[in-house]
Amino acid sequence: MKKKILVANRGEIAIRLIRAIQELGHEAVAVYEKPDEMSRHIRIANEAILIGNGPRCDYLNIEKIIRAAKVSGAHAIHPGYGFLAENPFFAKACEKEGIVFVGPSSQTIADLGNKVIARKIMAEAGIPMVPGTPNLSPGKDGIAEALAFAGEYGYPIMLKATSGGGGRGIRLIESDQQMKEQIPVARSEALAAFNDDSVYLEKVVLKPKHVEVQILADKAGKTLHLGTRDCSIQRRNQKLVEIAPSMIKNQPLLDEICATAVKAAKAANYFNAGTVEFLIDSDFNYYFMEINTRVQVEHTVTEMITGIDIVRNQINLAFGQDLSFDQSDVQLRGHAIEVRINAEDPKNDFMPEGGKKVEVYRSTGGFGVRLDGFVYQGYVIPEVYDSLLVKLTVHGFTWDETVGRLIRCLQNFHIRGPKTTIPFYLNIAKEKDFVSGDFDTSYIETHPHIFAYDCEDSEVGKLAKLIAEIHYRKENTFAV
Repeated sequence: MKKKILVANRGEIAIRLIRAIQELGHEAVAVYEKPDEMSRHIRIANEAILIGNGPRCDYLNIEKIIRAAKVSGAHAIHPGYGFLAENPFFAKACEKEGIVFVGPSSQTIADLGNKVIARKIMAEAGIPMVPGTPNLSPGKDGIAEALAFAGEYGYPIMLKATSGGGGRGIRLIESDQQMKEQIPVARSEALAAFNDDSVYLEKVVLKPKHVEVQILADKAGKTLHLGTRDCSIQRRNQKLVEIAPSMIKNQPLLDEICATAVKAAKAANYFNAGTVEFLIDSDFNYYFMEINTRVQVEHTVTEMITGIDIVRNQINLAFGQDLSFDQSDVQLRGHAIEVRINAEDPKNDFMPEGGKKVEVYRSTGGFGVRLDGFVYQGYVIPEVYDSLLVKLTVHGFTWDETVGRLIRCLQNFHIRGPKTTIPFYLNIAKEKDFVSGDFDTSYIETHPHIFAYDCEDSEVGKLAKLIAEIHYRKENTFAV
């Protein structure tokens, strides 16, 4: 039966969701704020609803999103990632109105969004975890508890917002003095960002590998994993490069981690798509980090190596269908790498390039290449949203083939107007430790030479810009 599904998001993920919805024979409803009136996602949807002038506040307005769903007659809402995807109050509002929320239940989101509750669930299930504390008590009591923990386990220690996510609300603490100073600041920031000033501590795992496992679970209780991803190359706890499967040359360990991810999901009564994240230390001990209760930015690499459409499965699961395959059907083929091409200047602390016009957009392509994006030539990048323009994902039979394909694609991908992360990623793709598969979360800090590239337009780039201008004039010149 044909359904109408509202997409409560924007940019490349909105386009990704709309395509999956339409391929399933359903209708997609887009929502947008005024700054996004030229965005591609509202052009490909079956219907688009203006929800306000923004910026950002309307995409985050639960009441407006629910109203748009009811006005359009939508049967379901898919939140994508970011915005409302991990907001239990949004999922609860959908449940209250009888609208299908494409994701886990509001209770599951609330439990796993609270890192202290999530740790308790995992501890009871016997999932290995980094030593940590419950929520720190308010005021001086909390500082005393923190200093006692530091005395037992030693520095460095990570101070975390209990309701944090996406790399936010995290601080590295290296002394008693820092601990005393940062706890009140962290509480204030957590309250502003998450409406919850709770914080807790975890012992730091130095230079770990960050490995995660994609899971799918139906309402009948079948829970499957789709293999591992490596997201170790990060900047300030934000992922930059995503790889599937993990490059760790210890298959029994990776198999154990995947089995643990399924166990963790079952312990949390998890349903729909999610990601179980782990840290692995230099001695190959692994520790549970969190469960992300949504589709991830990096889901593309898993789709490339498994051939399984994660978003399509999300939608079917939300409408009560059982998983149509078993664990034995999941076969990992080759390697995949995803890089996020952002309108940012890596040389200037990744400063966003919002407000600039995309004068040239000449994309790459070919065998084993996937692009998830929404920009086009002539698009003016809004200053009020995130800087992601397009995700480039490449797939190959071997790691060397995959890296070579990434290099070729980056060399042939030309965006002129804003500065982008393309040359930065090209340096990473050619760097010897990356090529050998040897990297951890300290990669960016320990490889400063990846920032050494020429900011000037290459001759190829200049030619691309000239060709684009000639084409534009030809297409926009009319006889009178």
